[in-house]
Parts: sequence; structure tokens; C-alpha cells
Amino acid sequence: MAQTTDFHKSEMLGPVISKIGAFMTNRLMRNIIGQQKSTFSIQQIMDEGKILLVKLSKGKVGELNMKLLGLIIVAKIQMGAMARARMPKEQRKDFYLYVDEFQNFATDSFESILSEARKYALNLIIAHQYIAQIEQAGEMHGVQARLREAVFGNVGTILCGRIGAEDAEIMEKVFKPTFDQHDLLNIDKFHAYAVLAIDNVASKPFDMAFLPPIQGGDLKVAELVKQTSRTTYGQDARLVDEEVIQRMKLGQPLRTVRPR
Repeated sequence: MAQTTDFHKSEMLGPVISKIGAFMTNRLMRNIIGQQKSTFSIQQIMDEGKILLVKLSKGKVGELNMKLLGLIIVAKIQMGAMARARMPKEQRKDFYLYVDEFQNFATDSFESILSEARKYALNLIIAHQYIAQIEQAGEMHGVQARLREAVFGNVGTILCGRIGAEDAEIMEKVFKPTFDQHDLLNIDKFHAYAVLAIDNVASKPFDMAFLPPIQGGDLKVAELVKQTSRTTYGQDARLVDEEVIQRMKLGQPLRTVRPR
């Protein structure tokens, strides 16, 4: 595109701008994806054992923006894991990727992570509410059958809370003969049935009890942690705004392009 004339650039940019326009009209999204350089490194986070929390609230950023950011983060983590191929195996620290509401971000990136990323010490924990969500997500991204097969074929440890009748029929195959469909339909609160992968061999299914949510906590410490993170890795929103607006030349008259 850079080597074309101004006239052809204007022709080529139209479709691109129409696709990203929805993201750039949202100030939060514009400031995230509009910066030229990231303030943190996914590779460094993985290799140094740091913690990255990504809050993707539909109510705050919108469903489309939530999915876009989620897919970008997952893809960057996948690339960070694959880059470990240059690192000796014994130096690869375990990195755990927890994905809640997995169906919102289920693409072929996860197919690759499930089947290949284990050797790069990327460990995946995914949570969703029923199996059809994976099928629907896979169908949306054109990987329906492969994604479900990748999940059930590569996941070693399975935890199952109380589920519906359709899922109980499928999951009974995992937990039999210890638990049947009736058991899966009536799991107690703060309990789950579990099968662990121990030395690549499935354990006998068992009932696992969880601790109830802990009440309280020191909110001052939580706020201090957030402020430290903002100071270390954040950018002043006003400076980001100015940089993006200057690069986009917002408010300036468009230059007339004359065809040659």
C-alpha cells in the first residue's frame, strides 16, 4: 500500500477504515489499539512469572470490543509461548492462562494451544457453562468440529459442576462408573466431580469440595497494587489522546486527491 499513488491509497483505505471504524470511535479502544508501542511485554510476563489480569467487561467495552481484545491477547500469548522454542526446555517456566467464558474467545488459536503449547510450558485452564457453547463458537469461526475434538482430545484434567441433562449424557462417559447422569445433575453447591491427569493417565473420578468465597480482604492493599501497576506500566490518558489524535490528524481538513 505504501508504494501506491495517493489516488489508489484512498481507494484501498476505504474498506479498511470501514472495518476498524467501530473500534476507533470508542475512546477506550482507540487508546488501547492506537498506541504504537506496548507498555508491557507478554514474553517478559511469561518468562519472569509475572501476573497479567485482563478485565473484559461487555458492559464497559461492548461485546465486539471484548472479543477483539480477547483474541488479540490470546494470540500474543500463543506467539509468546511458541517463541520459547529458542529457549532450552529446562529454562521454560510454567505459565498459566485462565480463560473464563471460553466460548467468547474460542478460535483456532486455542486449537493450536491445546495441541502444541504444552511443550512450551503454557498451561491452559478454560471455563464455560455447557458444551454447545464450544460448538457454537467453533461454528462462528469455522472450526466447529476441530475445536471440540481439540478440547476433549487434549484436556487432561476435567472439573464438572452441576450441569444440564444434555451435557450429563455426554460427560457420563468421562465419570463412569463412579458417577452417572443422575449424580451429574445433582452435584452439591461448592462441589465438583473431577478427573485428574497423573503422568498422562486419567485418575479415578472423585468428588472435590471447594472453599466458599472468602469475605473481606484488605482493600487498601488492592488499591496500592493497582496504583503501582498503573505507575509502572500505564500511560497518562491525556498524552495517549494527544498522540493518537495527532497521528490521525483529526480536525484537519482532508487533502483533495486528484486522479492522474
